[in-house]
Amino acid sequence: MEHETAIKSTPKDVWLHLFNILTFYISVVGFITLYVNYISAFYPDPLNFYYTSMASGVRWATSVLLVALPAYLVSAWLLSRDLVKEPRKRELKLRKWLIYFTLFISAVTIVIDLITFIYRFLSGELTIQFFLKILVVLIVAAAVFGYYNWDLRRKNLESKTPKILAWVVSIVVLASIVAGFFIIGTPATQRDRRFDDERVGDLQTLQNQIINYWMQKQSLPKELGELEDSISGFIAPRDPQTKSAYEYNIAGSLSFELCADFKTSSQISGIASERIKPISPLDSFQENWSHEIGRTCFERTIDPELYKNKQNNLAPSPR
Repeated sequence: MEHETAIKSTPKDVWLHLFNILTFYISVVGFITLYVNYISAFYPDPLNFYYTSMASGVRWATSVLLVALPAYLVSAWLLSRDLVKEPRKRELKLRKWLIYFTLFISAVTIVIDLITFIYRFLSGELTIQFFLKILVVLIVAAAVFGYYNWDLRRKNLESKTPKILAWVVSIVVLASIVAGFFIIGTPATQRDRRFDDERVGDLQTLQNQIINYWMQKQSLPKELGELEDSISGFIAPRDPQTKSAYEYNIAGSLSFELCADFKTSSQISGIASERIKPISPLDSFQENWSHEIGRTCFERTIDPELYKNKQNNLAPSPR
């Protein structure tokens, strides 16, 4: 009789259960990643933190949550509807395997999380940012374990608890995503920042070409057009957004300035701005190009002893 009443998984059941659990795992990873980066923004490690890495992590986690979480909630709703129509599907082997596997992963995560915490504590390396990151992982893993353990044991298939939890999770995730706009800025701000990065890169290229021109001719170019070379293929770059030429002014026989119109400030404002490294791991080099919003000029003076043309100083080789 047991074999006669046993219910088997259909292709639809397999697809729906696998899709549901996969989007769930992706959503959990995205949520943890989002808050780990938020903690890095609030409590940055002065030895290992850069704005671009944090901002990239926030954008990635936000993208994951905006796609994976709705997909998980929809698939969870479809599964719940099937279970109400056909309660015997709760006994599907695939469903139980996936739930127990999720319980196993969350339990192992909790154990590893606690081991890591104790080890760092005994090593005297525990910092506030590390403690908060450990706490986030612990809370999420415990919540996952608690929910699926309850779902495995519950008898009331029409319980309102899953719907309530779905709304709570949706609100928390939405609020978390909105918080990111106050930390890394809006998409428009991020686009302006990338344009400014391009401008800085163009000015660096122009500066190198001007110095090279001086080394070869012992004089500064009168205009940027003189830097163009049909053999090497160099063409003076233009503003990536407006397509206008960059401003170049001669301030002396060895001095010049390059100017550009920036849309953002290179100094990160807002959360923990006084404790974080500005833009990227190349910051020690980038500090020479720090700028504010609007027209900014960078004055440069060539040191003849530092940038002398070595070929002109070589003695003629003996015949």
